[in-house]
Formats: sequence, structure tokens, C-alpha cells
Amino acid sequence: MSRTFCNGQSRRDFLRIGTAGIFGMGLSLPQLLAVEEAKKRDVALIFLFLHGGLSTIDTFDMKPDAAAEFRGEFKPIQTNVPGIDVCEHLPKMSRQTDKYSLIRSFRHPDSNHGPADHYMFTGYAPLAGFNPSLKPNNQRPALGSIIARKLGPRGSVPPYVCLPKLHPSGGPAYLGSGAAPFVIDADPNAPNFSVPDILPPQIIDASRLDARRKLLGQVDRYQQSAEARANRDAGAVGVFQQKAFELMTAPEAKKAFAIESEPDKVRDEYGRNSLGQSCLMARRLVEAGVRCVTIDHSNWDTHNDNFNTLKRDLLPIFDSGVSTLFRDLADRGMLERTLVLVTGEFGRTPRINKDAGRDHWGPAFTVLMGGGGIKGGRAIGTSNPRAERPATEPHGPENLSATICHLLGIDPEDEFITPEGRPVKVVNNGRVIDGLL
Repeated sequence: MSRTFCNGQSRRDFLRIGTAGIFGMGLSLPQLLAVEEAKKRDVALIFLFLHGGLSTIDTFDMKPDAAAEFRGEFKPIQTNVPGIDVCEHLPKMSRQTDKYSLIRSFRHPDSNHGPADHYMFTGYAPLAGFNPSLKPNNQRPALGSIIARKLGPRGSVPPYVCLPKLHPSGGPAYLGSGAAPFVIDADPNAPNFSVPDILPPQIIDASRLDARRKLLGQVDRYQQSAEARANRDAGAVGVFQQKAFELMTAPEAKKAFAIESEPDKVRDEYGRNSLGQSCLMARRLVEAGVRCVTIDHSNWDTHNDNFNTLKRDLLPIFDSGVSTLFRDLADRGMLERTLVLVTGEFGRTPRINKDAGRDHWGPAFTVLMGGGGIKGGRAIGTSNPRAERPATEPHGPENLSATICHLLGIDPEDEFITPEGRPVKVVNNGRVIDGLL
């Protein structure tokens, strides 16, 4: 999708990472039991980030009784769960509602791209000096990096993968190179999709692969020197090159990334587009052992022509991709051990603007969660009659992070130690969201 964000920025990703330490606090007996039980289930996370901000008043928290300038053009339809309605342009999602729940009283105070992204990715509001133009821009580690650091890899695949690109707030911050994501940096829907510079063509034999390794070693000397001057973290380059070669030689990785091996019927059901094929790739990666897959999909920043853009471009691909992901995970017996999170950085304004669009709105929006121990078919909380603010107990990024950590077997009270020696809690005083579990 070629539309740009309202701030005019485009996103090209590169990694700047630092060094880190880690320190685990002691657990109470109930906390220990809860963490151990979650670890037994060995849950993975698929985080679909709708970059720009999904209009949840037009999709998952519709207000058909509000005045026309608020309710918009779409009509609600019944789902397979009595009492929960969704948008008429999400018919496939309506048939999978028993597999996910909606947090309709979600909110945070920031309605700006960049800071809001960081808040949703990390559970921490940005501090003074936050620079959204950096890529990555993390003051705190993203959820994927926390998962990678706390739980580590399963087999030869990376614990944390970003696709089709790195979101600017998807980095490890002070957790360092070992918790940085593996970035696919390619669209799984592209013809002849491959992972750049990582997986060589299958026709390359062992001797040529060994020669490539030696060549990488020679290139490393120059790359490390440049990185040392630029970032003073030359050692991190070696870490990435080592991981890259391990992936090149790992059968599990080759199999996971070989999306072309999927039956055409399955690929068609997900949708032959970037969002659909990214959802399919996420399922394949989790199946191969990846603990967290983040999908950065844009552009949901519908300041202009909101309803036509949703109806024509965005909702059809969302409906196919996300509904098929839930159904496919359930059919494969993977849903109980795969948590799916769907959200943008905020919602859209309840009042429609002069350009038939909706602007940024952090004070009230809906977050979708399913699988991984979440009870499906529930609506948690409500917003007021115009979706302007929560009408019941509000939930924010802190509670979202606490819930995810709880489900994955990570103690929210654990602490990391920054390079300056300062302890920082994994979760910023959040708590598990009532009613989801």
C-alpha cells in the first residue's frame, strides 16, 4: 500500500543496539506456580500491528444509535457469539468471534504516531527526549525482545521475528543484540519471495556454502570497523552474522520460510496480499518454534475517505487474513499455545472530519486478543455511546503487557538492569485484564 502517514514519514529499518544485563527477582509461591503453568503451555505470540490506527468505531465497537456524524456509514452484523456485533465488511471475522475477545475499554493519553507506537509495543510511555525518527527508537524493549531475552530460542530458529519489515519501536533497547529481532525485510506475497542475504538458493552445495562463510568473515572485518565507528558496538555485528549463518544452515529455518510450499488453496484463503501472506508466514514461523512474530502492516491512517478506504482496500484483506489465521491455528491444534494480538497505536476520532475521515484518537479504542489461554467470544468493558472514552474500567498498555507476560510465563515483576545500572521492571505496574482468562 503506497499511502503515506500524515506525518509524511516512510520507514526503512536498521538496527542500533546496545549492551545489557538481566536480573530476575524472587517470586512468591502463587506467582511461581502461575509462571510455571504458563511455561508448560509454551505459548507463542503473533502481534499484528495495524500501523496508523484502525478505526475501531467502524469495525469492532460500532455505535449504530449515535448521530450520523459519529456512527458512520457501516452497519453492524451479528457474529457467532450472541450479543457481539462487528462491521458488515468483516463477515469472515464474524464467524470466528468465538476464538477471540474484544477489549472495548482500552485507552491511553497519546494520540501521536511514534510515541503511541512505542507505548503499545513496550507498555511504557516514552520519556523526554524520545525521538520517533530513529529506527529503532526504543527507550524500552519491545515485547518481542522481552520474550526473546526471558524465554530464549526454541531450536535453531530465532525467538523473535519481524515481518515484512522492522517497526521503528520493535527493537531491544538496553537488552542488546541477543534480544534483537530477526527482520525478514521482504514481502511474503512477492513473487519468488526469499529472505534477503540469509537463505541461499537450494542449489548451492556445501562447498560453496563454506566458501560463502569465509567471504562473510572477510566482509565482517570492514563492516565491524564501520559499525565500531558509528555505533561503538562492533561485537553486535558478529552476533548477527553468526545468527545469519546458523539460519542459512538450519533445515527448520529453510522449511519455515518456504511459504511457496503451502497449498494454493491455503494461500488463497489467507489472501494473496502482504497482510494475508504475513499472517500465513507468522503461523509457519510459530509452528517452527519462533516465540514472537510481529507483523507491521500499514497504512491504516485514514484521515481522508475513511469509509471507502476501509471498505475497498483495508477490511477485505484484514477479514480474510486474520479470520483464516484464527481458523487455521484452531484446526491445527495450535490456538491454545498461540496468543494473537491485533491492535494499532490508537483508534480514530468518534466525530467524522470534513474530509470524510477520522483522525487519531487514543482516549478510547478496541484491542483484539485470542488464543494462548484467552477465553474467546467475550467483550471486555464498554465505551460510552459515542466511543469517546471508556464507560467501564479502562485498560491500557501496562495491563496489556502484564496480560501477555502472564500468558507466556514471564513474571511481570521481574527486572532488567540498564547499562547505567538502573533496575527497570518488565511491566510498568500493569495487571492481568479481568475477564480474558
